[in-house]
Amino acid sequence: MNILIVDDEKVIREGIKRTLSNRFPQYNVLLAASPEEAVIQLRKERVDIVLTDILMPGMSGLEMMNLTAASYPNMKWVVISAHSEFSYAQEAVRLGAKDYLLKPIGKDVLVEMIEKLVAEIGKEQELTEEAELLRVNRKYLREAVFQRWASGLDIGRIDVKPFMDSHPQFHLIMVKMESEKVVHLEHFIIENVLGELIGKHGSGFVTIQDSKSLLGLITLGGDSSLTSLLDELRTHLIKYLRIPFQIMHSELIQDIHAVPAEVQRMRQASSTQVYEHYASGGDQAVEVALQYIRTHYHADLSLEKVAAIVYLNPVYFSQLFKQKTGCGFKEYVIGLRMEQAKKLLMNPKLKLADVAERIGYQDIRHFSQLFRKKYGETPSEFRQKEEHSVPQEPV
Repeated sequence: MNILIVDDEKVIREGIKRTLSNRFPQYNVLLAASPEEAVIQLRKERVDIVLTDILMPGMSGLEMMNLTAASYPNMKWVVISAHSEFSYAQEAVRLGAKDYLLKPIGKDVLVEMIEKLVAEIGKEQELTEEAELLRVNRKYLREAVFQRWASGLDIGRIDVKPFMDSHPQFHLIMVKMESEKVVHLEHFIIENVLGELIGKHGSGFVTIQDSKSLLGLITLGGDSSLTSLLDELRTHLIKYLRIPFQIMHSELIQDIHAVPAEVQRMRQASSTQVYEHYASGGDQAVEVALQYIRTHYHADLSLEKVAAIVYLNPVYFSQLFKQKTGCGFKEYVIGLRMEQAKKLLMNPKLKLADVAERIGYQDIRHFSQLFRKKYGETPSEFRQKEEHSVPQEPV
């Protein structure tokens, strides 16, 4: 029996664990300080009971319950909170919570509640354990085979005909994230949200393609449309995800052998597609990039190079840069270089070739064209005008 305690307050986590470990030494008590840590635990261990706080940074306990319902239907939830508001308790019950405990939690109440849930779990497990194991194993085998197939890898002698019988025609949906950090929680959110929407609009499943992307397959039900599913998916992901993402989809597929090429097409499309929204850390990434550009404006400054310095995808960085600065990357770099050129042209000892080289251009003609386009005059014309405007010293 595994019991998971999710609470951002260490003293609460440790206190509940101490009480449970003393009273139920035969059970394994796991701890998580955030929903993200909880997701990691859920993926590592089979958890029977979760005690979760409601208000935590990033995501509430109720949101976490809502997102995990489809993936862990037999898990028992207990909500703990410092708030006695009826709306919280009402929502917890609606989501399937077995109890709603107020902090500070009495030891006797906690022990009694765990004993009740353990007895309930025992009865359910006798009836469902074998069937559940078979269902889960079949699910993972199917998804692992499809993942390899979609990636263009060999699946040995496994027959795909039964799959085609279940899904004679279907759509593919790919969700790709943009992040420089490991995205356990975000992966989990997408898998659950997309899985629930597939169940709502038809039949199918979700597979993990790689560390930053997931692939869903759906055979739509009679009254459902792909557009409405995608709209709901986008709305939910904007609400729950804290990082940028892309959603791509296929047309109707009637031949499973077309899947690998379609997945490859969506991957290629992601390199130019706009991201849905921008991460809260974007301001900092752009500021670091601007500092680098101001310091290295005279060097080789490609979009790809600067994006790599702030650990961002070039397409996403380009969109983010324009959103934060109001102009494109190339436009900004040229503008900065031309401003520096004006300052250098004030020094009559510098040749035009020297000025061009100092701001990052080896080709004087190209430099002159850019300068004229920016200011309406050539560098030589600008220099002559400035020289004539300087007051002459009296003889």
